[in-house]
Amino acid sequence: MKLLVIGSGGREHAIAWRLAQSPRVQKVFVAPGNGGTAHEPGLENVEVSGNEALVAFAREEHIHLTVVGPEAPLAEGIVDHFRAQGLRIFGPTRACAQLESSKEFAKAFMQRHRIPTAAFASFTQAKPAHEYVASRAAPIVVKADGLAAGKGVVVAATPEEAHQAIDRMLLERSMGSAGERILIEDFLEGEEASFIVMCDGAHVLALASSQDHKRLYDGDEGPNTGGMGAYSPAPVVTPKVHARVLREVIQPTLAGMSAEGHPYTGFLYAGLMIDGAGTPRVLEYNCRLGDPETQPILLRLKSDLYDLIEHAIEGRLDAIDARWDRRAALGVVLAAAGYPDAPRKGDPISGIPAAGDDYHVFHAGTAARDGGVITSGGRVLCVTALGDSIKMAQRRAYQVAEGIWFEGMQLRRDVGHHAISAARRA
Repeated sequence: MKLLVIGSGGREHAIAWRLAQSPRVQKVFVAPGNGGTAHEPGLENVEVSGNEALVAFAREEHIHLTVVGPEAPLAEGIVDHFRAQGLRIFGPTRACAQLESSKEFAKAFMQRHRIPTAAFASFTQAKPAHEYVASRAAPIVVKADGLAAGKGVVVAATPEEAHQAIDRMLLERSMGSAGERILIEDFLEGEEASFIVMCDGAHVLALASSQDHKRLYDGDEGPNTGGMGAYSPAPVVTPKVHARVLREVIQPTLAGMSAEGHPYTGFLYAGLMIDGAGTPRVLEYNCRLGDPETQPILLRLKSDLYDLIEHAIEGRLDAIDARWDRRAALGVVLAAAGYPDAPRKGDPISGIPAAGDDYHVFHAGTAARDGGVITSGGRVLCVTALGDSIKMAQRRAYQVAEGIWFEGMQLRRDVGHHAISAARRA
């Protein structure tokens, strides 16, 4: 059978690569794909975009199943469109995708259904937003309400930083339409983790836990990015925390969406802050797999991903379990010069190795040119490796990354440091 994956990033490369491993899958088309999916065995890039054109392509090629990678098509209702045409597609509807496309919707939803999260207020005007900050303690968090590719969050250490963020978003329109409304939230103490599940409207299947690194520089310094690296599993998600997240966050989310007339199917990502007592609180929802968390998670997945998705589409997730490599996986993002504000494009990339038994280099912001590969976006590659511990996976990933080069390449040298520090303390 033939499948279609929509998207062009590292997450989509990993999804398509893993789907192509299924013995039942003949070919995976990727629309539009990137320089990596252009050369990956079993994959084929197609220059198709827009709901109508994608539906036409799916019909013409007899696509058995479509999987949506990024958030924008989900927010625009691609799942609704495919379903209306009788085509099989995995992802949440436009109504469900509001959990990600509007942070105000998500926060109000969490309040209605008593899902633990930080106190907040929303604003469309700068003056009341400034007044609210003046009434609260720092640090404090300022967020663009809409989709901002992971860069719409400012964790302000001081009131001055919060006031500057308000002006940038509401007055200077630095986030465009995504920042026409902002949320200001209390800062939550603890350690972050990514908790991702598959949903079929009634049942959930939890994927391996993970943790990413949002800040650009070592030591969690610098501006927020879409993610500079990730690893799986996340030690902070202990079995007890795992059970609490399912009970206090995931199940109430599914029940709440169903009660409001929108059963949730697709991947659901809860970005969590977990305090010292193991109490999870939701920072944000994503209505798709995370990037770069997907890369280490799917490198560890031993089950047939197509089989898992088929069970979800058929409402049978309660009848299947996922199998995982006992080893840890860690991915290091190699970013372009100028990222995250103004990533440079067109730099030739050298030294990308063929996949190995214990690593895979997933492409994100790349394009094929003249038989080679060039940079075409902010996060360029995610070098992902397996190891018997986070430390060993880290060592292997950086060993592979050392052989790759492009002008102005940026990378963090401490991906995995939270888990490694925890292991030393244990």
